[in-house]
Amino acid sequence: MPVSLITGGAGFIGSHLCEFLLEKGHEVICMDNLITGNINNIVHIDDEKFSFIKHDVTNYIYIKGDLDYIFHLASPASPIDYIEWPIQTLKVGSLGTHKVLGLAKEKKSRMLLASTSEVYGDPLIHPQKEDYWGNVNPIGPRGVYDEAKRFAEAITMAYNRYHGVETRIARIFNTFGERMRINDGRVVPNFMCQALNEDPLTVYGSGKQTRSFCYVSDLVKGLYTLMMSNVDTPVNLGNPEEISVMEFALRINDMTGNKAGTVFKPLPIDDPKERKPDITKAKTKLGWEPKVSMMEGLDKTLEYFKKEYKP
Repeated sequence: MPVSLITGGAGFIGSHLCEFLLEKGHEVICMDNLITGNINNIVHIDDEKFSFIKHDVTNYIYIKGDLDYIFHLASPASPIDYIEWPIQTLKVGSLGTHKVLGLAKEKKSRMLLASTSEVYGDPLIHPQKEDYWGNVNPIGPRGVYDEAKRFAEAITMAYNRYHGVETRIARIFNTFGERMRINDGRVVPNFMCQALNEDPLTVYGSGKQTRSFCYVSDLVKGLYTLMMSNVDTPVNLGNPEEISVMEFALRINDMTGNKAGTVFKPLPIDDPKERKPDITKAKTKLGWEPKVSMMEGLDKTLEYFKKEYKP
């Protein structure tokens, strides 16, 4: 039976990955310090192959016995989080990734780094391909996340080349679905909560900036497929279906019957104007592409928010 460790396993994506790996017959060790993760995301998992360890991965990691795979998802991941926790964000991307790679080296495990489309910054090319080096402001408020992930990629490749650690790098684009936090601060929770409260949806800037949304089940399958592949260079995982923030707001209002419309506020510093993955590499190297349409995913996500959101 393969044994997998998921750091950040009590988070939004991590908790779905825990369930997916259990279904695949893995023993799953979920590790999280619960700064942005939530124990409620995993409390329902009743499986003898599942265990939880509360731990901060910036400290030494001890795992007893064999370990085949490490999915390193630990990190704050929304602007609200990394503005509130800037030092912790930098530490988990640097020290945390270093500790995880050390564990992978010791256990001879394969390690997948959950990187991000934010390594491209506010991109000057569109759509974004893996060979694009990015346009990042290292000292801006978003720089703590962008540069933490860029460093994490660099040290991951260094361990791959110098120590021979088997590594994989996933550059994750906007992902949504059940278990997103109500106060996550990203566009899907913001819009859905405002709409359910019959408030106008807050659109930053002109609303012409674009995003691409991937449903969580597709993303998790992508992470697993990449881990099991022989591709050790970065791979974009996301949905190339692109939509403007303004059009997205109109769709949410239409889905929820919200008549309050929209309200505009200034665009945050260094907020990307365009975000769309080129997933040619994922299609050709992994045979992976999203299967769930944005609207199908939004229907499922809205049902979750209707249950969880308490105005």
